Amino acid sequence: MSATGLDVFDKTLQTTNIWLDEIMTEIGPDRQVAWHVLGAVLHALRDRMQPDLAAHLGSQLPI
Repeated sequence: MSATGLDVFDKTLQTTNIWLDEIMTEIGPDRQVAWHVLGAVLHALRDRMQPDLAAHLGSQLPI
């Protein structure tokens, strides 16, 4: 049985958890800090890209 019952959400959760685990390996075990770091990086990328490139990047990210 899947965690959510929907494959697309399960894949998104899996990918997000992998990213958070990699961040926590680098900065420490605090998951909330890892969330903030991930959000800050994604916002910085978005803010510095042209809108069409930001939209393309966003379409490649998990939900």
